[in-house]
Amino acid sequence: MGKYLSNFNFSDLVLPLIIAFILLYGLIKKVNIIDTFIKGAIANIKISLEIFPSILLLMVSIGMFSSSGGINALTKLISPVTSFLGFPKECVPLAIIRPLSGSGALSIFDSILSENSPDGFAGRVASVLMGSTETTFYTLSVYYAACKVKPTKRIIFYCLFADLVGFIMSSLVVTIIYH
Repeated sequence: MGKYLSNFNFSDLVLPLIIAFILLYGLIKKVNIIDTFIKGAIANIKISLEIFPSILLLMVSIGMFSSSGGINALTKLISPVTSFLGFPKECVPLAIIRPLSGSGALSIFDSILSENSPDGFAGRVASVLMGSTETTFYTLSVYYAACKVKPTKRIIFYCLFADLVGFIMSSLVVTIIYH
């Protein structure tokens, strides 16, 4: 018994306690828990099927863009501007792919940290950039598909502008704090 209590961690009980609370609350309120669960599952499957085409389009587009060398070409094209702004060249592909793909950005982030020191300028800028920006197109496609509304040009512009501010500020903040 002592060895079990020595490894006891309250966080291991959080999820079972939440589930038990929901079941008890449903029983007290006399809710048919199984029917409610099934209705919720069916509704979520329908939403998943409605969102799937948008996600598939986004994933195929990102794969084609990456495989075709589009990231490298765009990186070379905007490198004069990014170097003028003091943005590390290693982080430019991350800034390009971040609004498009979280997993793609994570892969590039991993390569930045493995090729450069995590405590170096590029590693710190990449870390701040990952924490201060969003996978804009993925988020917009999922949310708008779920709501069955088309995103306006204005909202896409504002979201991309916020990402641009995040890119610039990530470099600026790291420069101010660490240099």
